[in-house]
Amino acid sequence: MSGDSNVVYTYDGSFEGFLTCIYESFYNRENPVDIVPEYLCQPTLYVEKYIASQPQKAQRVYISIQEKISVQAQTMVRLGFLTCLPQKELCMLLYLRLGYKVGSKLTNMLGNARVSCLHGAVKSMQNEAHLLKGFIRFQEYSGVLVAVISPKNFVLPLLSQHFATRYPNESFLIYDDTNHMALVYQNNKTKIVEIEKLTLPPVDAQEANYAALWQQFYKTIAIQARNNPRCQRGHMPKRYWKNMTEMQTESRLSGRDTEKMIQAGGKTI
Repeated sequence: MSGDSNVVYTYDGSFEGFLTCIYESFYNRENPVDIVPEYLCQPTLYVEKYIASQPQKAQRVYISIQEKISVQAQTMVRLGFLTCLPQKELCMLLYLRLGYKVGSKLTNMLGNARVSCLHGAVKSMQNEAHLLKGFIRFQEYSGVLVAVISPKNFVLPLLSQHFATRYPNESFLIYDDTNHMALVYQNNKTKIVEIEKLTLPPVDAQEANYAALWQQFYKTIAIQARNNPRCQRGHMPKRYWKNMTEMQTESRLSGRDTEKMIQAGGKTI
């Protein structure tokens, strides 16, 4: 690679677009100071260069990671793209530059900042996804199970298989209000769609009663003598509480009859 380049790459925000940026960096021997989704780009003193997503170039990069580095590195990049790591694109570019030099030894070089940075972010995301498998609370709306989550990372792809296996005969929707995306499962098919805002009708009386019973059960089984808020927050971080039925001090549910639809971003699911 040549010397530093005073350029910022922008792209469409997709994984395919990111891999195209990697291709352009190596092909043009450029060292971008940053790689940023176009919709997040802020004015800087650097030259902005938009990299259009090109499937063939992206595929060449993706395959080369496995062939020239390792399958583990390929997985790390795929998962790293889902994390909330600041400047994750630049971090992964530096990770791959090192990988193309050292080969399969890359994933074991945890003492290297380029490697530990990405591995730490991926581990944090996987831990968050693991916790959400137990913390997600569904409510029924006209035969559809709906849950809302507020994760730091984009964890829906990691939750997809778990809940599709757990509820194979149900229709469900998990809305990520951080990334404005939703995991939709219906007729044994799963897809992730963009939803800017999810507007739910009030639950019916039966669902409101179930929520009240769950809250009462949670309070009843608690042993006051062993109450330890610090330990509780360690096992169930407070940032998850707002979407957990048992942690709501006052039920936000209404006993009014629900509408016969779920409106999501103006569309009926």
